[in-house]
Amino acid sequence: MGQMPLQGIKVIEIGTLIAGPFAARLMAESGAEVIKIESPKDGDPLRQWRRLHNGTSLWWYVQARNKKSVTINLKKEAGQEIIRQLVKDADIVIENFRPGVMEGWNLGWE
Repeated sequence: MGQMPLQGIKVIEIGTLIAGPFAARLMAESGAEVIKIESPKDGDPLRQWRRLHNGTSLWWYVQARNKKSVTINLKKEAGQEIIRQLVKDADIVIENFRPGVMEGWNLGWE
C-alpha cells in the first residue's frame, strides 16, 4: 500500500461523543497520527454509549480505531501544560466542546 493522503499529519483530538471524534477518525483512516485526549475519570462518554460489547460501546470501537488515547486532566495546570506541549508540533487540533469551555481550561486559541 502506498502513502496515505494524511500521512505525516499530527492531530490532537480533544473532543467527546460524535462530532469531534468522527472528524478525527476520518483523518486517522487517511493516515494521520491522531492522539485522543480523554478525561482520567471516565474517558470519552462514547465508551459507554448505547450497545456494549465486553463492557465497551460498539460505537467506541468504530470511532477510536487508528487513534492513540491518553488521559489528561484538562482542569489541572499540569494537564493544561501537557496539552500546550502536544499542540506545539501538531498540525490540527480538534475540539467539540461548548463555546468557552477550552478558554475556561486556559486552552483557548491564544
